[in-house]
Amino acid sequence: MMEKMKAAVITGKKKAEILEIKKPQPGKGEVLVNIKANALCTWEQRAFLGVIDMKLPFLGGHEISGVVEEIGEGIDEKEYKIGQKVAVRALYSCGSCYYCRQGEENLCIGKPGKDPNKEIWGPGGLGEYLVATPRELFKLPDDLPFEYGAFTEPLACVVNSVERSKIELGNDVVIIGAGIMGLLHVMVSKLKGARTIVSEPDENRRKLAKEIGADITFDPTKEDLIEKVKSLTEGRGADVVFNTTAIAAVAGQAIKATGKSGRVIMYSSIHPDKPIEVSPNWIHSTQVEIIGAVSPTIESFQTSSILLSKKLINPEKLISAKYPLEEAQKAFEHAVRPDSYRIIVTQE
Repeated sequence: MMEKMKAAVITGKKKAEILEIKKPQPGKGEVLVNIKANALCTWEQRAFLGVIDMKLPFLGGHEISGVVEEIGEGIDEKEYKIGQKVAVRALYSCGSCYYCRQGEENLCIGKPGKDPNKEIWGPGGLGEYLVATPRELFKLPDDLPFEYGAFTEPLACVVNSVERSKIELGNDVVIIGAGIMGLLHVMVSKLKGARTIVSEPDENRRKLAKEIGADITFDPTKEDLIEKVKSLTEGRGADVVFNTTAIAAVAGQAIKATGKSGRVIMYSSIHPDKPIEVSPNWIHSTQVEIIGAVSPTIESFQTSSILLSKKLINPEKLISAKYPLEEAQKAFEHAVRPDSYRIIVTQE
């Protein structure tokens, strides 16, 4: 008889239902993870709202922590013991395409085949169980709360972004937007030895940015972003600028706020995606680098798990609320509110 599990599945616009679906079984070289916490990413939120064209039903969830429940044939029992806390990198990478072989698994162009363990498509973190390979598992210490472990994936995205920015000690770093990803950029940039400047219109978010370590915050609706940054950097512009907003016009401002030989990182996806104007001659004469950053590599995932495990990053202030799996509808409705940070779906 086929075993079943519960899963929170997006079945329509603004509708998440608890369904009973096939429980995955670990095969050779695989591990069964009992999921304990999953944070609701902006991607899943947009799927819930119907903002992005998503094939439904959709079983989301890729910011995952849990415990090893069962191991398949060929898994080293000393390496992965039953009950080991883990984070899961649930984003597909084939391991054999050009980009995977370059260590850039986040740019994988391989196409996943049909997964016999998945009755409903999607990364699967909003189910009770998930099958993964050791390559996709990252150990966490027993004393790290599961809700903190769920930050491994979003923090890994930020680690990838910050590493690509090549922050140096004493750099002036501007973070545009103090949502959860902007705030994680503040935390990691501070570890790199930067002075962090946060542009954010919302007073409460500016206050939280200060609490987690931002050196300077300002309201871009009351002060011109570009002029403010220049006034703080002796007229030069910032060494590094991260745009963590989804607004095309702000992406244009981010470029103009960057000083000579600086780096501007387009961290967030833009909705709607509108072109921006930039002078190629200005890029030529300033040596400014315009850099993209998307999803975590395996290396950045490993770094993220270490930062959380060693308590170098504490995401406690970034958790707005926790809901049990059975209340996934309420969890999504809270997550899409503009005043929320991360909402965690938990399981006993």
